[in-house]
Amino acid sequence: MLSKKACEFRCYMVKLAVIGTGGMAHHQVESFQKIEGCRVVAACDIDEKRVCEFGKKFGLEARYTDVDRLFEEVDCDAVTIVAPDAAHHPLTLKAIAAGKHVLCEKPLALCAKDAHEMSTAAEAAGVINMVNFSYRNSSAIQMASKLARSGELGTIRHVHAHYLQGWLAQDDWGFWETSPQWLWRLSTKAGSMGVLGDIGVHILDFAGMPVGSYRSVNCKLKTFDKGENNLMGGYELDANDSAIITAEFSNGALATIHTTRWAQPHSNSLRLNLYGDMASIEIDLDESYSTLKISRILGRKSMPWEKLDCGATPSNFQRFILAVETGVQDQPDFARGAAIQSVLDACFESDRNDKTVAL
Repeated sequence: MLSKKACEFRCYMVKLAVIGTGGMAHHQVESFQKIEGCRVVAACDIDEKRVCEFGKKFGLEARYTDVDRLFEEVDCDAVTIVAPDAAHHPLTLKAIAAGKHVLCEKPLALCAKDAHEMSTAAEAAGVINMVNFSYRNSSAIQMASKLARSGELGTIRHVHAHYLQGWLAQDDWGFWETSPQWLWRLSTKAGSMGVLGDIGVHILDFAGMPVGSYRSVNCKLKTFDKGENNLMGGYELDANDSAIITAEFSNGALATIHTTRWAQPHSNSLRLNLYGDMASIEIDLDESYSTLKISRILGRKSMPWEKLDCGATPSNFQRFILAVETGVQDQPDFARGAAIQSVLDACFESDRNDKTVAL
């Protein structure tokens, strides 16, 4: 729930443009249109047919295939960038140069250098900047972070986290072999960083949010054969499918983190275990976004798991609109996106050179 103070800003209408009109953009606009104080005013996509269909669906008359024309002709305060990964960096820099507040899909960029450039540019321009680490919409991870910061877990010693999908082995989300929506995610030449960049980025943020910054990573990536000569639908299927990461955090905690697209029957499963010297926490988003389990230590005795109701938390979309309204930067910002991008870069370097990489 928004505070009374936050509601006072609702007299200001944030005008938002959507850049990129693929599947995720539909979810975003549906969410933004439910927010009082936000009006989606335009859409842009290099595919004219797609942006026209998108515009008709959401009642948007301003439809563009040229982002420069959008910035010249549309009165908007902010943009959400929902284009493929490779377009995040150039589109974001154009939006910042045009004085727009920016919400960008993850990963923030294809490399840490570009991500840090985006963060620096946004800070210099004084615009609100956020990256859509969407699982921060879980009140359970918000509560876990609060408990960790307050010291209730003591010193976190060990972390285990996974993000499991199964769409390469099952058709719950459609037949990927004939769908560009999924095929591009399997091709580095189409701008994909594989499962590590697509969903590994989420679990790295999710696991690190209560614990702190990463000190080092050791990563193993694997790409399994698919189709004849790993070619399908005009795409070369060379992006990683599975990732296993061992990591050390700056506080000394060790972590095992893994992600894959082959984990049937899982559809979209995130789980996090935090083990501190005063308490342990378990979050399973398959069970609930708003509850967690905690086991406290009294003396040297472990207490049974206790289920905590964590209530509700604003979504990233609500946080972004409120930040634009108030001018107060919220999390996760581009600096966080760039920090996680540095972890991704280190994972790729680790796999390439078969060594642990310090951050």
